[in-house]
Amino acid sequence: MRIHFIAIGGAAMHNLAIALHKKGFEVSGSDDVLFEPSVSRLRKHGILPAENGWYPEKITSDLDAVILGMHARIDNPELLKAQELGLKLYSYPEYVYEQSKDKQRIVIGGSHGKTTITSMILHALQAAGKDFDYLVGAQLEGFDTMVKLTAEAPVMVIEGDEYLASPIDRRPKFHLYKANVGIISGIAWDHINVFPTFQSYIDQFKIFIDTIEPGGRLIYSADDEVLNQVVAESAASVDKLPYTLPEYVIEDGVTTIISEGKKYPLQVFGEHNLLNMQAARLACESQGISTADFYSYITTFKGAARRLELVGKNDTASLFKDFAHSPSKLSATIHAVKTQFPQRKLIACIELHTFSSLNKEFLAEYAGTMDEADEAIVFIDNKTFEQKKMEPYPAKVVEDAFARAITFFNQPAALKTYLESAELLNANLLMMSSGNFGGIDLIELKNKIL
Repeated sequence: MRIHFIAIGGAAMHNLAIALHKKGFEVSGSDDVLFEPSVSRLRKHGILPAENGWYPEKITSDLDAVILGMHARIDNPELLKAQELGLKLYSYPEYVYEQSKDKQRIVIGGSHGKTTITSMILHALQAAGKDFDYLVGAQLEGFDTMVKLTAEAPVMVIEGDEYLASPIDRRPKFHLYKANVGIISGIAWDHINVFPTFQSYIDQFKIFIDTIEPGGRLIYSADDEVLNQVVAESAASVDKLPYTLPEYVIEDGVTTIISEGKKYPLQVFGEHNLLNMQAARLACESQGISTADFYSYITTFKGAARRLELVGKNDTASLFKDFAHSPSKLSATIHAVKTQFPQRKLIACIELHTFSSLNKEFLAEYAGTMDEADEAIVFIDNKTFEQKKMEPYPAKVVEDAFARAITFFNQPAALKTYLESAELLNANLLMMSSGNFGGIDLIELKNKIL
């Protein structure tokens, strides 16, 4: 098979390209800009484009398929050439389905926790010695790439987000996988630039449930009121399996699950992670893994990258980083750290970075999300407003939206100076962003304050 990738440098795209290359396909690709780690990974496998840019001459009639990345524009010259030649055009989720349509597909959806649930399932399947393919949204310890596709594996575990499939396919990605086992972790409004109302966002999850194969399973959080209503109204012919928090205790900073009289101490913490674990447990049950075996395997799970990741600690303080950026993720992450370390002061810092979080009309969704933090810091890099062509607003707008006292920064240097002066004595610092805090090095920060 000869496959060409338009915008090969994306996180999912370059990993899919590598997976198909490993499968024996002849892979080529183009991109106008490539960053690490895409460059090194593509070069390692001999599929790094020789030059950046778009080259219509790469698009020839003997290509079996062209895979279009979200980064490409609708007037991309390679896309126009592929359309002119009538070649088979796929978004990457469409092609993942094409490669897994004869397998059982476990698809993880929801506004939060997708990467963690997927990671937990992969961890347990690997520990159980199962053969499986996967697509996950973060680099995981023990896994070389974020995508694996083989001919042999009977099951594929897919992290399925609700963002759009490609510039010419405006369907959410998770609608295209046709799950046999579908998971929804919760519904909390996100991607306001695509789904301008909460109802339009909710509708995407209704459609997702309808895409689950007849006779399949829907695993969902019983703790989410909106999701419960959606499931109750669904007429889909699937088994509906709700989950809720397991029995657990927190002792000396360690969370331990209690199941059938046995104790399972964990390396992760937070109620949101315990809920994620229950979704993963039910998914693994569909693959023949018992509850006892699952909990045994999960005791060695260290978490996904940037999901409540411990950057460093000393005897009286810790620095955590987390991918949290939406309101529901922000409040869940803050609650997790405060509950795990109730005697410590919590300094929480959020960078507003996405289109949704920066939208002035959406800001009110953050009201109350940082209330459990002893000190709340909000950072918006002025350059982000410029890059996204959005109008900046003053600190008062942000403070009113969060409905509490905050310390606001819009320059990375000022934030860095403030954090370096923080006295972390019996305290935790929680840094949350889907960006990079304007280039602040958290390892360097850790070395200065801990």
